[in-house]
Amino acid sequence: MFPTFDKLLTDLGIAFTNRRLLKQAFTHASYRNEHRTEIGQDNERLEFLGDAVLELLISEYLYVKYPKLPEGELTRLRAAIVCEPSLVRFATKLNFDKYIRLGRGEEISGGRKRPALLADVFEAFVGAYYLDQGLPAVKEFLERFVVPEILTLNTSLISDYKTSLQELVQREGLGQLSYEILEERGPAHNREFVARVMIDLNAMGQGVGRSKKEAEQHAAQMTMMMLGRI
Repeated sequence: MFPTFDKLLTDLGIAFTNRRLLKQAFTHASYRNEHRTEIGQDNERLEFLGDAVLELLISEYLYVKYPKLPEGELTRLRAAIVCEPSLVRFATKLNFDKYIRLGRGEEISGGRKRPALLADVFEAFVGAYYLDQGLPAVKEFLERFVVPEILTLNTSLISDYKTSLQELVQREGLGQLSYEILEERGPAHNREFVARVMIDLNAMGQGVGRSKKEAEQHAAQMTMMMLGRI
């Protein structure tokens, strides 16, 4: 027996007018193949739609949040957010795996935890919710459940300023890029590092962090700001 969707909707604080759409979003092709007499479709078409809706709304979010980032950087950030590992993270946090309708073979082989399947279900859910409640409702859903996750993703995924600065320096021929650790301070259990960016012999931005890597990231960020790129 599959769980009903009442608890899921209660946990998410949302409503679905068309429960068939919701059921379809969680119906894998393997289940549909084993229950051909049951009315309904699998989630593949909804996945296609949800992918487009996600791209649109995440693009809008990034466009507004980072008004100075160029198109290439916005594209990189969007790709990091809508990639499979991130979608799996969102689906898992919302317990979507508990509601997936799988065929017996897929269930036995561990399909309920398969990353690609979880990512597809998340996209299908977004597509179904869009059809049922419209774009503003999906936007509000993403703001509550996805944006906080975006903000807590690893710094290297969302704000890899060292990579961005390296690409900028190489693209515009600004010189030799390097980093210096200027200072280590504080006790061993609460160490703090101060890093500085050097481009050729020119001292650029400085940054502070709990590790050398974090300090360098912040220094790169300050340098990008000094160069007017963020």
